[in-house]
Amino acid sequence: MKLQDKVALVTGANSGIGKAIATRFAAEGARVVVNYHSHEDDQQAAAEARSFGDESIALVGDVSNREDVQRMMGMIVERFGRLDIAVNNAGIEIKKPFLDTTPQEWERVMAVNVSGVFFVTQAAAIQMVKQGGGGKIINISSVHEDIPFSGYTSYCASKGAVRMMMRNLSIELAPHRINVNNIAPGAIATPINQAVLDDPAARAQAIEEIPWGRFGRPEEVAAVAAFLASDEAEYVTGSTYCVDGGLVRQVTKY
Repeated sequence: MKLQDKVALVTGANSGIGKAIATRFAAEGARVVVNYHSHEDDQQAAAEARSFGDESIALVGDVSNREDVQRMMGMIVERFGRLDIAVNNAGIEIKKPFLDTTPQEWERVMAVNVSGVFFVTQAAAIQMVKQGGGGKIINISSVHEDIPFSGYTSYCASKGAVRMMMRNLSIELAPHRINVNNIAPGAIATPINQAVLDDPAARAQAIEEIPWGRFGRPEEVAAVAAFLASDEAEYVTGSTYCVDGGLVRQVTKY
């Protein structure tokens, strides 16, 4: 197993891509920390963590709140003594024309998608440096770190920021042997895309743009995350890995 006895934090891990990553990590032998945002999800997240065995736990916390992140990190270290892998999966999007976007909406997206990545990565990296032995930081970004998406300016801007944060940190943290990479999913069959999946016309239109001819599966994103979290990716840092069925190349081919 690729991640035997590694301790891995996956934020926003109670659904969609985050849940698939947590499930794959557990199958690869990791002790998984399932982070979720709301107490409304307590039972679901706790059940998920229990399904991974006695060595996995669920922690509620808002990644955009630095105090919450520090509290979670303290609990992880108290329980396991270390942290080897941090996956920044938690994120939100707000569909809104740019001219109608409120400051509060802009700030909320930036708080979760950018500040949340900063807070979790900083706390994780500090612990990794302290314990020695390196570590893995994986950000679940989006193809929209590169591709414009009308109606989603705040989301695209946030993912572009995560791209540059990853690139910069890959250099700063390399002396500590901490790998930092992004995964950029395209159209993935997750709850956030359920409205499109349930609308035959919208689904067909989306698939027309994907050279591979279908939506991706969360498990396909998780497979890339498992590689990047493993020792096999020891020499891999500072890159974005698109899991998009060729969508980026289709949109940018000209």
